[in-house]
Amino acid sequence: MGNQLDRITHLNYSELPTGDPAGIEKEELRVGVAYFFSDEEEEMMDDRVTTQQSAKFEESSPNREGHLVRNELELSAFCSQECIFSKLRGNEELRVYPLKTLHSMCKPGDLLELIADDGRSPHWAVYVGSGQVIHLQRGEIRQGSLFELGAGRMGRVVNNWYRYRPLPADLVLQNACGHLGLRSDEICWTNSESFAAWCRFGKREFKASGEVQTGHQQYYLKVHLSENNVQTLRFQSLEDLVREKRRIDSNGRLGFLKEFSIPDVED
Repeated sequence: MGNQLDRITHLNYSELPTGDPAGIEKEELRVGVAYFFSDEEEEMMDDRVTTQQSAKFEESSPNREGHLVRNELELSAFCSQECIFSKLRGNEELRVYPLKTLHSMCKPGDLLELIADDGRSPHWAVYVGSGQVIHLQRGEIRQGSLFELGAGRMGRVVNNWYRYRPLPADLVLQNACGHLGLRSDEICWTNSESFAAWCRFGKREFKASGEVQTGHQQYYLKVHLSENNVQTLRFQSLEDLVREKRRIDSNGRLGFLKEFSIPDVED
């Protein structure tokens, strides 16, 4: 599909529906709002399970090597016409691993995505070595055990999903370690993914209100429902795009189809 923008639906971020029809959550989704706190507490503490959410792992296929290939939405993102994020089966298999296997694959400076099967958003962290990770959780930049953080989850290394040039591993670790202990209004990332990605790529766009508004730069998130059915959402900043991408990840395919009233028709 590449950079083609035909046969897609364009939606402005300000027009996106919220999870609450009464509008209580509207402030979380509005364009241009600065968030200087973390929304990770709900991601880590919410144990609500719905049929569509738990089906994500039920529909996965166990592999003899111990990993799972998840039945999850494929996503890609663009800044103007440049691809900046890709999670597609064609170029990155959607495999997740038990933590013991994942640990054996990790190198210092790697980005990790930890995934639960109960509808919580994926949790991202920077691997620093010896089974330790640094991450944003509940309004604080913390260091802790991968096995404690990932309890009840599976995970994967996601270094290549963002297409930006990575920093050398020592600078990634310097970025992560240099912010340990920051809390609340000292933090300028709204979720664990934005913080971890900033550590690896050093781009200010991952920070809340870090985008330099030029009036010309726009971001597009493509949701690949099938080969010929690609829905596209439009955003004013990378931070807005990341927040919505994570919400789509947690809601899954059925949640996305229902929210945007899209028929579930396969090719």
